[in-house]
Amino acid sequence: MINPANKWEALDAHLLQVLYVLLTEKSVSNAAKRLNQSQPAISTALKKLRDITGDQLLVRSRNGMTPTERGESLLEPVRQALAQIELIATQQVHFNPAESRQVFNIAAPDYLNAIALGEVLRRVRQEAPHCTVIMHSMAHDVDYTHALESGTYDAVIGNWPQPPEYLRLAPLFEDEVVCLMRKSHPLAARPLTLEDYLQADHIVPTPYIVGQRGVIDLYLAKERIKRNIVAYVPYFGMIPYMLLQFDAIFSAPRSFSRHYSALLPLKVVDAPIKFPKISYFLLWHERLHRSQEHRWFRDLVISVLRNDGYVSLNQ
Repeated sequence: MINPANKWEALDAHLLQVLYVLLTEKSVSNAAKRLNQSQPAISTALKKLRDITGDQLLVRSRNGMTPTERGESLLEPVRQALAQIELIATQQVHFNPAESRQVFNIAAPDYLNAIALGEVLRRVRQEAPHCTVIMHSMAHDVDYTHALESGTYDAVIGNWPQPPEYLRLAPLFEDEVVCLMRKSHPLAARPLTLEDYLQADHIVPTPYIVGQRGVIDLYLAKERIKRNIVAYVPYFGMIPYMLLQFDAIFSAPRSFSRHYSALLPLKVVDAPIKFPKISYFLLWHERLHRSQEHRWFRDLVISVLRNDGYVSLNQ
């Protein structure tokens, strides 16, 4: 039991982070996953937090846990406290890429990992040989906004039509939509018409964010055009190999399609619909905005994907 006379002295940055994640996740198991800790460790931290505050903070409910009134009121002060603690730490550290052993976590669509982020790794290895980059593929079951808030991800490369306004953002590049199919597909030998497109079988990627449509689906819905979707696939990188097995079309970014058509017997065909271009951007949370090491890493990613033109739209 914590001594009531000095109970606030037991509150440290780790407990504040646990409290923040618990209040946002409303689940001990989910909080443990986000913080990469065991559930017993999170439960122990919650017990300490309850002793310190004199409040249950979270109570069991039908769908997990629900913050108490006191717990809800602490969410914003805890967020601000964590931001100030990080600001103090980052202002005291001078980042030297050649000497740093920083670990960077970046998430991106899996096809960008294959066609562009290898150059990011090469540059990091060249300029910061002791640093490590952990690449995460975007998945439909991962909440990237929470991952950025909690520090699971340091940066995310995305192409959603409406990214959250409270996240920092830097534009990277634009790509156009084309159609990818196997070379033996009956439609591969001639220009694709709208009628061809609508009658064909389509494979589409599972949305990264539940309930949020991508550029292609938003445009088709706006134009009241419905295609024949026969399969939803969780990873972009799986689809080119599935296209080899039967006659189907994948509406995909040109950079992705060009990459795989050079490796496999696939054909890139212009889409019969003038889709809006896909805009890619780099996202990060305010908590890391002033960090010297993370600013260096973000600038490097931006240099590779935007300024160096590594993802070219030329065929």
